[in-house]
Amino acid sequence: MTYALVDCNSFYASCERIFRPDIRNKPVVVLSNNDGCVVALSKEAKQVGVKMCEPWFKIEKPFLRKGGIAFSSNYELYADVSSRVMQTLERLAPKVEVYSIDEAFLDLTGLRDFEKFGHECRETINQWVGMPVCVGIGPTKTLAKVANYGAKKYPATNGVVDVTNQERRRNLMAIMPVREVWGVGSRIDKRLNSLGITTALQLSELDTKLIKRKFSSVLERTVMELKGYSCIGLKEQATTKKQIVVSRTFSRKVTDLNSINEAISDYASRACEKLRKEEQYCKMVSVFMRTNYFRKQDKQYHGSMSFKLHSPTNDTRDILGATKMLSEKVFKKNINFIKAGVMLSDFYDEGVHQGDLFRVLRNRSRSKELMMTVDKINSSGIGKVTFAAQGIKKTWSMKRFLQSPRYLTNWEEIPVVK
Repeated sequence: MTYALVDCNSFYASCERIFRPDIRNKPVVVLSNNDGCVVALSKEAKQVGVKMCEPWFKIEKPFLRKGGIAFSSNYELYADVSSRVMQTLERLAPKVEVYSIDEAFLDLTGLRDFEKFGHECRETINQWVGMPVCVGIGPTKTLAKVANYGAKKYPATNGVVDVTNQERRRNLMAIMPVREVWGVGSRIDKRLNSLGITTALQLSELDTKLIKRKFSSVLERTVMELKGYSCIGLKEQATTKKQIVVSRTFSRKVTDLNSINEAISDYASRACEKLRKEEQYCKMVSVFMRTNYFRKQDKQYHGSMSFKLHSPTNDTRDILGATKMLSEKVFKKNINFIKAGVMLSDFYDEGVHQGDLFRVLRNRSRSKELMMTVDKINSSGIGKVTFAAQGIKKTWSMKRFLQSPRYLTNWEEIPVVK
């Protein structure tokens, strides 16, 4: 087997640059919900001293003085660009596993010139989507990750590294810190360092039985993969989710039940969209809300409650009825709420659940058609259909003052060529 790992470079920042060629070589950061802290940054931003998770209010002035550009998170744009990258990969390779929003594994079995394919892959994605990527190629998925590390770390590789050659593989692993190995976290890194293991090559030369005894079978598998034995196969189909959670931090303190109900209803509606996209039905609905842990002067509270539906559903109307009832029970007066969320769980495929013979169910004969119509309108970019429970003004919604246009998902925000 031969695998390739295609990984987008500085994904969020690169998405913003696709439609802004004027910021190609400038420091770029992307901020978290409510423009709180840095969650993504370009290499130029790293070069001027910006670090991940730094609070925006602390670095804003010095960063902007250095010519930096900041963006609020534009999830609609990032999801659409990711989809285009993955669709392009599916045209280039017969088997693709979407690993994350900006990474995918490819099965290259049958190809002869792996490095040539890697460069063609980079050029095609850059030309069709405008996204820069690096490609790592190896006989196992872990070694493909090792190769991708080399492709990102060393510019002389032109973004493609093939470690199917054993000598090249050993040379790269000899200069790769063990903490960079896929599956080695900071805690394991410290334990390995205490044993004198500081590079990926040293880890690959350890006895697997010793690793299993002193650490775990998971790290044993990683060592086997570093030795060149494939233990982790390609997963072409994403595993079905066991739960869907939608939660947000409010832009301000929320103290009234009406605003809480609106927010919970909004999150529930989004969760239902995701549920239908998975072609699943849920039977368990949960609601939670909490205060700001960092404001010690505020009265602290974290409340949650769940409700089991009589039968599985993915109809937003059914879920909204449950979340309204739950939020009214969890809510407390004179509390400064800062975050709330909805969780859907206990999933069923369509037609699998056996209902109660003696229970009279509400007539939802047109439910599927109605929900499909709502989803189609909302995904088209033409308009937006919402439920009254979601509110109109939404004064509690996230702050995204620096958000770029939704270039690919909203007709009104499509860029105009002059």
